[in-house]
Amino acid sequence: MSFPITESIQLEQKNGWLTIWFDGIENRNALTDQRVAETLAVLNAVADDRTVRGVTLRGKGGVFSAGGDLKSFRKFAEAPDDDVIEMSKSIAYLLNRLNTMPQVTVALVEGAAIAGGLGIVCCCDVAICQSSAKFAFSETMIGISPAQIARFVMQKLGYAKGRRLMLTAARFDGTEAGNLGLADFVADDVASLEAHETKVRRDVLKCAPGAIAATKELILELPYIVPNEVADVAGRNFTKRLKSDEGKEGVSSFLEKRAPKWAQEP
Repeated sequence: MSFPITESIQLEQKNGWLTIWFDGIENRNALTDQRVAETLAVLNAVADDRTVRGVTLRGKGGVFSAGGDLKSFRKFAEAPDDDVIEMSKSIAYLLNRLNTMPQVTVALVEGAAIAGGLGIVCCCDVAICQSSAKFAFSETMIGISPAQIARFVMQKLGYAKGRRLMLTAARFDGTEAGNLGLADFVADDVASLEAHETKVRRDVLKCAPGAIAATKELILELPYIVPNEVADVAGRNFTKRLKSDEGKEGVSSFLEKRAPKWAQEP
């Protein structure tokens, strides 16, 4: 497929997997308006493409992302309220898109993931970081609030941990990120970091892309369903999948002791 033209991010596609590199070493991969818009455009472009089985986000220069563009924030502090709200909502659109991507999403974290950059990590299905990586929800330390990322932080870390970390702007490393449940895998070096990601890719590429999309849809829907409707909603989701071409192929391949048609190597 053809991707949108980008300048602030780089794209790599290989064997059904897309890697989005934040490419702004000069500002530690800050979430500039351009970087946010280009990342959102790419995610929107691939969301309905089932040949793209997963998406990894990563930062050039050994840094994931330093978060919001503070130079831009300084200018917006004097702008009309409506302009500031629209600027803030632009990151919300990216976070929402990332959170609801039908594909598996992976955050591969080296260096620092701060503020909005850490919010992006919280939106991914899988987070892999180096033990030396540095994290913080630093907004309150500079006089602002983690407004748009807050719900995704709570979703990832839970109410108590999310509340403490956002209120105190406490810094923590990759090892602690693993203990908190923020990072699913913690690596000591880049080689180990990439090995963990390869394992995730290998697992995902064994799974049916449509089934992954349906499962994520259900996961995101369940918290908002009243308890007495859960069985019906889940039943409809299951029925649709069982009757799908993937469902029929998956059951047949298992019974026939062969790999399903969608299985591939990373």
